Amino acid sequence: MIRSASTEKRSCPLVTLEAGLIVTGGGMSGICCAITAAREGLEVVLVQDRSVLGGNASSEVRLWILGATSHMGNNNRWAREGGVIDEILVENMYRNPEGNPVILDAILLDKVVAEPNITLLLNTAVYEVEKSGNTITALKAFCSQNQTEYKLKAPLFCDASGDGVVGFLSGAAFRMGAEPMEEFNELFAPPESYGELLGHSLYFYSKDTGRPVKFVPPAFALTDITAIPRFRHFNAQDYGCKLWWIEYGGRMDTVYDTEKIKWELWKIVYGVWNHIKNSGEFPEAETLTLEWVGMIPGKRESRRFEGDYILRQQDVIEQRVHEDAVAFGGWSLDLHPSDGVYADQPGCTQWHSKGIYQIPYRCLYAGNISNLFLAGRIISVSHVAFGSSRVMATSAYVAQAAGMAAVLCTQLGCAPAALYRDGHLPALQQWLMRSGQFIPGIIANDTTDLVQDATIVASSELFLSVLTADTAPAPLDIAVAQLLPLQPGVIPAFSLHAYSEVPAVLQIEIRICSRNGSYTPDVTLATYDCTIQPGRNCIQLEPEVEIDQAQYVFIILHKNPLVSISRSAQRITGILSVFNTINPAVSNYGKQSAPDNIGIDSFEFWVAQRRPAGQNLAFRLKEPLQVFGPANIRNGIARPTTQPNAWVADPDDPSPALTLSWKTIKHIKKLILSFDTDFDHPMESVLMSHPEHVMVFCVRDYAIYDDKGNKVFEKKGNYQTRNSIAFHEAVSTTSLTFRFTHPSAHTPAAVFEIRVYENN
Repeated sequence: MIRSASTEKRSCPLVTLEAGLIVTGGGMSGICCAITAAREGLEVVLVQDRSVLGGNASSEVRLWILGATSHMGNNNRWAREGGVIDEILVENMYRNPEGNPVILDAILLDKVVAEPNITLLLNTAVYEVEKSGNTITALKAFCSQNQTEYKLKAPLFCDASGDGVVGFLSGAAFRMGAEPMEEFNELFAPPESYGELLGHSLYFYSKDTGRPVKFVPPAFALTDITAIPRFRHFNAQDYGCKLWWIEYGGRMDTVYDTEKIKWELWKIVYGVWNHIKNSGEFPEAETLTLEWVGMIPGKRESRRFEGDYILRQQDVIEQRVHEDAVAFGGWSLDLHPSDGVYADQPGCTQWHSKGIYQIPYRCLYAGNISNLFLAGRIISVSHVAFGSSRVMATSAYVAQAAGMAAVLCTQLGCAPAALYRDGHLPALQQWLMRSGQFIPGIIANDTTDLVQDATIVASSELFLSVLTADTAPAPLDIAVAQLLPLQPGVIPAFSLHAYSEVPAVLQIEIRICSRNGSYTPDVTLATYDCTIQPGRNCIQLEPEVEIDQAQYVFIILHKNPLVSISRSAQRITGILSVFNTINPAVSNYGKQSAPDNIGIDSFEFWVAQRRPAGQNLAFRLKEPLQVFGPANIRNGIARPTTQPNAWVADPDDPSPALTLSWKTIKHIKKLILSFDTDFDHPMESVLMSHPEHVMVFCVRDYAIYDDKGNKVFEKKGNYQTRNSIAFHEAVSTTSLTFRFTHPSAHTPAAVFEIRVYENN
C-alpha cells in the first residue's frame, strides 16, 4: 500500500535516453527512417505522440499509402517505391489484402519492435529542444500514459513529425503558404504570396447491418447540407478515404487551430451522414449504420522547412537531374481549394508530369540547424512542388534516405550538410541502392559485391518471340498498347490476329517517349491503316524505322469496337500492356490538356490495368527479344526502366537455375536476392481490397547450393521483393547455384538482382 499526505510539489520521473539518432514522429516517414538506420547498426529512439504507429495511414486516420504509382492512373510504370516502404506494402498485401486498417497497425508495430536497435516511445510528445549554438543537443518529451518525462540525447535528429515540432522549436527556418510565382518562376504558383493551405480531412466508415437502422444526429451536426456545394454528389457507398474531399481548415492555422478544424469536420461528417440516412434520398442506406468516425483529422499541409535546396515545380514537371538525387516522386501536383468542402471549385486540381522526378538530398536537412534531418511532408519544397511530394509513400521513401544518411554521417563523424559539401553523396547513393532504394538515373556500383566478378551461367533464358493467344479475343473498346523493350536498331517485324464481323479499318501506331526512361508515348515513328475483313485477320507489319537507344516501344492499337484482338494469359517480367483509359480519382480523363500559362505538359494517359484485366496482346515477333539474359542480375538496376533489367528463365525450363562461380574460394556471409513483386501495383494499404496476396511474378520457392552440391539455404513461400540472407557461419565455396521454381504455368521465374558479400 502507498499512502501520501504530503502537500509538497512533486515532479514526474525523468528518464534520459541516448542514441545515435532521435526520430520524432511515428508516421510512415518516421517508421521507415528509423528502421533503415537501425538495420545499419545505428541506435535509434523513435518518439510517437500517438498510441499507434502509421500517422495518416493508421487506424486513427485511415488514409491509404500512395506515391508515384497514383492508383495506376498515370504514366509512371514500375514506379512503386522500394526499400522499407515497399517491404511494408508487400507485407500488408500478403497479410491484409482486404485493407483492414487495424491489421496494418499491427504490421507497422511488428516491423518496428522487431528491430533491436530501436527504442520505441508511444504516447510521447516532444515539447522542448535544447541547443548549443545552431546544434540540437537534446529533446524533452512527456508520455501521458506513464507520466514520465524523457530527455533524449543524440548527435543527430530527424524531424518526421508532420508539423515539424523539432524544427520549429529548434529555430529552423520554415515557410507556410504559397510562394509567389516570381520567387521560383513557377507558372502554377499564384501571382502573389498567400497564407492559405491545404486543409485537414476526417473520414467515416459505414456498415450494412442487414436490418433497418435509424440515426439521430448530435446537436452539433451540420443542418444545412446545401452549405456544401457538392452535396448533390453524395452517395451511400463511399466511406473511408474515398471521402478525402471532406476537407476544412485551409484558411486557418493548420497547427494551432487543429482542434477547431476537427470540430468543424465532425460537424460536417455527422451532417453528411444525417443527410444520407434521413433525407429520404438514399433508400439504400436504410440498413447502414455509422461504424467509425475519425477522432483526429488527417493533415495535409502546415510547415515546410528550408534546406540547402528548395524543390520546385520545374523539378517535378521537367524531371530535372540532380547529382545528389536520393529518392523520387511521381504523384501529381495536387493542390486543393483553401475553403475545402465549402469551396465552389473542385475538391482538388491535379496536374501530372510525364514521369517520375528525382528528389535531391539537399532537401532533407535544415539549412540553419547543423544536425537536423527533415523527413516526410516537411522537407524543403515549394508550395507547388509540395502538392506532389507530400503523399505518404513519397514521404516515407525520402525518409529512408535521411535514415541512411544519418548512418553515413555517424561513420564519417560529420554533419548532414557535409555529405553533399564534401563529396560523399555517391557513397550514400550506393548504400541506399544496396538497401533496395531505386534512384532514377543512378546505377549501383558496389565493388564489395562478389557477383560483379563472378562467371554467371543460366540453365536457360527467355528469347521472347511469341505471346500465345490463349484467351478469347477482346474488342478494342479502348485503345491498347503493347510495351516492348527493344535494343537500338530497326524495330523488328511483328504480327497479330484481329477479328471482326464486318469490314473495318484498324489504325496501328509505333511510338516512343520523348524523355527516355519515361512512359508517355508522345513521339510517333510510324502509322499504319490496316484493312480488316470479316473473320480472322493476320496482320503483319515490318516497320522500317529505327531507334537509337535501348527503350520501351509502344505498339498502339487504336480504339475500334468493331475489331477484336487476341490476348495472352502469359505474364512476363518487364512485358506490359497499357490502355488509353481514364481514372477520375486522379484527374485522368484519357488526356491531360493543360492551359498554356501554367508550365504543365499536355499529353495522353496510357495506363496499366489491375489484374485479372490488363492482359498482354497475343503477338509474334520475326526476331526474338534477347533482353532477359543472366547478366542483368548485376547491371545495377533492380526493376524495369528502359529494359526489363531481369534474368527471366525459359518457361519450358523444368528447373531454372543460375550458377555464380569464382576462380578462388569465397567465404560468403550474406546474400541479397531481388524478385518481381510488380512495381506497377500501388498496393493501397487500406480500404481497397486486392485480388491477390502474392504478386503473380514473384518467385515463391528457391534453394541455394555450394560447389559440392550441399544445400546451404532454402526458401518456401516467398512473397517479398528482397530476400536478405545472413549466414551465421561463412559458406566457403567457389560457386553458388540458385534453383528456382516458376511462379506459375503462365509466368516464368525472374530475378532482378543477386548480391553476394563476404561480410555482413
